[in-house]
Amino acid sequence: MSRLVAGFASSHSVMLTCTLHDWQNGFKVHDLKGRYFDREGNSCSYEELLARAPANAQELVSDEAIAQRYQAVQEAIDRMKADVLAAKLDVLIICGDDQHELFNDDLMPPLAIYYGDTIRNPARTPVPSDAWYKQAQMRRLEEKQDAHYPCHPALALHLIHGLVEREFDVTSMKAMRKEQYEGHAFSFMHRFYLAEGMVPIVPIMLNTYYPPNPPTPARCLALGTAIGELIKSFPGDLRVGFMASGGLSHFQAEEDLDDAVISAMRRKDLDFLAKLNPKRLQAGSSEIRNWLVLAGAARDLDMEWVSYTPGYRTPALTGTGLGFATWKPAAAA
Repeated sequence: MSRLVAGFASSHSVMLTCTLHDWQNGFKVHDLKGRYFDREGNSCSYEELLARAPANAQELVSDEAIAQRYQAVQEAIDRMKADVLAAKLDVLIICGDDQHELFNDDLMPPLAIYYGDTIRNPARTPVPSDAWYKQAQMRRLEEKQDAHYPCHPALALHLIHGLVEREFDVTSMKAMRKEQYEGHAFSFMHRFYLAEGMVPIVPIMLNTYYPPNPPTPARCLALGTAIGELIKSFPGDLRVGFMASGGLSHFQAEEDLDDAVISAMRRKDLDFLAKLNPKRLQAGSSEIRNWLVLAGAARDLDMEWVSYTPGYRTPALTGTGLGFATWKPAAAA
């Protein structure tokens, strides 16, 4: 019987590939033109967020405060990489969201699973030296030439067949067009956590981001529960890991939402998670859905470690809730 031996969750924000200088300077200009969502799910501007910011907001985005958070995140990335390698996985299932890298408005499935032999991450393309944001995005890609990372088609097909039997409508993919690639939700994991281990992956693409068809929180939990059951029924004795890619709240960092999600996952309160208000799960915050799939799959595991940094970057408290966590069997915690 194959076993889910570890669960992982990691932000993949562009903040994680930016420099400290970008955190302290670039975002203070970049975020001025963004569109955001308030806590009721209504669209709002930077100026509206700024008007609602607490009195100590400026202190939270001082150069010193930002530098401390930046260092905490670097340490969390190092810890996550060590935990992934220490798990000695035979395969890693990664649940992430596609953002117009594979799917577009002509076809946006709520759930897709890739079952090809390998998956491509392309080489970086040249960008101007002053294009700091684009440079940060490029750090998720390969330095010199395309990489074709191994996948696990047998487990992927097992999941596809089993989920269809459980009445999940799954879009299946065995190949992609020449110009397509795995997408940042997966390339970040390869570049930062899997480059040395070459662990085969099963990519699961969940449409968290784009209306009108993101799955509900309850459906995400049900999907995870089904995946957890199917791992146990896969022939052999594979050591399987599950990685939730993305999150937490953004593009304004909402500590209350992130703390509530992390606390509920720690105590395995799936009822609370199932009732999360979808209006709070918009834009980047929608990627919390990937964490919910993990919560369903890893209900037999315990949260062993968590690092959370509210990545504030402007006086309006725009930014990203940068979260990292590891789950292990209770006996190994």
